[in-house]
Amino acid sequence: MSTTAVIWMILMLFIYFGGFIYFALQDGSGKKANN
Repeated sequence: MSTTAVIWMILMLFIYFGGFIYFALQDGSGKKANN
């Protein structure tokens, strides 16, 4: 694999997990509290 592909994979993983954690925190503080 080329270095560029590895960098893109790492970036996508950071964005994916970052977004997952962000939405999990948003749901935890908002929707689940109402339920």
